[in-house]
Amino acid sequence: MSELPTIRDEAWRYADFDAVGQLGVAALDQWKEVNVAAGETHRHCMVVGGDAPELHRIRLTVGEGARAELFVVVTGDDYCRVEVETDLATGAHFELGGVTIGGGDAVREIVTRTTHDAPEATSNQVVRAVHWGQATGNFLGAINVGRLGQRTDAAQDFKALVLEKGATANTKPELEIFADDVKCAHGAAIGQMDEMARYYMASRGVAPDLAKRLLIRAFIADAIAELEDEGEAERLLEAALAKLEDRV
Repeated sequence: MSELPTIRDEAWRYADFDAVGQLGVAALDQWKEVNVAAGETHRHCMVVGGDAPELHRIRLTVGEGARAELFVVVTGDDYCRVEVETDLATGAHFELGGVTIGGGDAVREIVTRTTHDAPEATSNQVVRAVHWGQATGNFLGAINVGRLGQRTDAAQDFKALVLEKGATANTKPELEIFADDVKCAHGAAIGQMDEMARYYMASRGVAPDLAKRLLIRAFIADAIAELEDEGEAERLLEAALAKLEDRV
């Protein structure tokens, strides 16, 4: 990119532009390129976010019959954006599990653009957001199905848990379909913690802090349900839940 994005750029509409300015134009050209060969499986798990702005841009090219899996937890006390562009060949699959979690006034976001321009490719994206204070959690997901993308099966699911009034969650699903034999779905829900569930757990003798932790664990576990590596799944869950210790 030759210039910084603005609010008119749809993929950046909820970003922290002061933080983007700190990152500078050069950071926007730094992409990690990942090519998954035909028939292969590539899995990557990451925990990102710190006390300074971060931008992680990944381009996935997934070969015929191959599978790419990305599981990411976005924490930290400053702006953090994970952006993933995926191009799927015939019969390829892309699996994304994402969590944004934290308080303060940070913006944490996951942005994806998935291209289905070959037949019988599939993709599944599940993102969960948990925020409090003045924090913001975003998920912007675009699915582009070209004319050759017949028998595409693509899904996105975003749910956000807002623990305090000042926190915000934003989502913008985008579907662009030029094929006529496809299955594409997206869902989004933003709400507060289930007080009835907390009351039920309290009535069974579960301490309030433990009840909250268990409910949030169950909520975010959806995002990594497809991760078959139990050790990595536990690492990601614990990294996310550790942020709850920051909340007073």
